[in-house]
Amino acid sequence: VQLQAFGGGLVQAGGSLRLSCAASTRTFSRLNMAWFCQAPGKEREFVAAQHWSGSTDYADSVKGRFTISRDNAKNTMTLQMNNLKPEDTAVYYCAADFRVWGRSRAAYTYWGQGTQVTVSS
Repeated sequence: VQLQAFGGGLVQAGGSLRLSCAASTRTFSRLNMAWFCQAPGKEREFVAAQHWSGSTDYADSVKGRFTISRDNAKNTMTLQMNNLKPEDTAVYYCAADFRVWGRSRAAYTYWGQGTQVTVSS
């Protein structure tokens, strides 16, 4: 499975961005998907995840501001990011796995290349 993340950019604090992750698989509907982010000098950390059944999980720092969703017909997962803060600045990675899901990086087998999100104050 190949993942391609896109949609990052530069936005002012309080603004919105929509990230997308396209997956190259015929069984996208069975993929558990997630977003992680990595700021300079920090470890990659969990942002949001969606089980193939539709269940979702969010890091406390993004609850109420970010929404993860998927379009199985288009093999695409999205992360709608609202009310962005400077501390959201990071490279965002999409990840996927057929068997497991959760907040751990180790749970995911497949990773996209990352897309930069920069939030100015």
